[in-house]
Amino acid sequence: MSAEIQSTDNHAAIALLEWYRAAGIDVVLDERPRDRFAETQVEIEARRARNASPQTRPESAGPARTPAAIAKPVASPSDSAALPTPRVAVPDDVAVADARERARSAADLAELQAALEAFDGCNLRITAKSTVFGDGSETADVMFVGEAPGREEDAAGVPFVGRSGQLLNRMLAAIGLEREAVRVTNTVPWRPPGNRPPTPAETLICLPFVQRHIELVQPKILICLGSPASKALLGSQEGILRIRGQWTRYSFGVEADQAIDATAMLHPAYLLRQPAQKRLSWRDLLALKTRLAEERGAG
Repeated sequence: MSAEIQSTDNHAAIALLEWYRAAGIDVVLDERPRDRFAETQVEIEARRARNASPQTRPESAGPARTPAAIAKPVASPSDSAALPTPRVAVPDDVAVADARERARSAADLAELQAALEAFDGCNLRITAKSTVFGDGSETADVMFVGEAPGREEDAAGVPFVGRSGQLLNRMLAAIGLEREAVRVTNTVPWRPPGNRPPTPAETLICLPFVQRHIELVQPKILICLGSPASKALLGSQEGILRIRGQWTRYSFGVEADQAIDATAMLHPAYLLRQPAQKRLSWRDLLALKTRLAEERGAG
């Protein structure tokens, strides 16, 4: 019986050593095991005892000071001056109406950018480094609208400059378009913390600015990159894989009396995660090339 127990113990010890090896524990630090938790607890108790014991003072040191005699730290001027607290916005109907009024009053892109940078109705601007307005031609025939800036875009203050932007540039070059000849922007101009998706309230409050952006550029074709942009601008409620490649009309103007061709495409960031879907984007790019040639020929 004892032999069976000994054999079981050996197997258990071997299994434990194998587990140690798999976990990367392959060095013996001491001859005996040490309970670090118990040692830490002893140190904590000793520290508490030292702090609780009254501190003796030599008699020659003079009378003990009363609490009132103990000097209080003097606050420096910099400490007394309160740091400015960012204004936290409430994304309600009033804020949305304010965004619409500011966007509508902009007569050109420069005024629109200034109005956007002065707008404090979206809390994303508190954590973002920069307001990412737009890039490219101000009279472009094709305009691309994405979701929100990423880390690289936030640092540079320019949309689509990271890996997804580099892929977008190559996609444009594949159909004979240069980055400088198109217009690129996002539905939300400030980077959400941690690159999280913008909330519906954040998108709604920024929407008047991107709508006015499109209206001022007046492109012949609008491309929504990704599902969030297509939902915000085209009103689609379906996934991007279902709506991509389908053409519709985007209306703008004071009375929605102007309309341009619009469609949705896969976002370059999505293609970086799903390279196999590039074949779908290639079809959409060829369709864009054909539609652009038709628009330019008709004009």
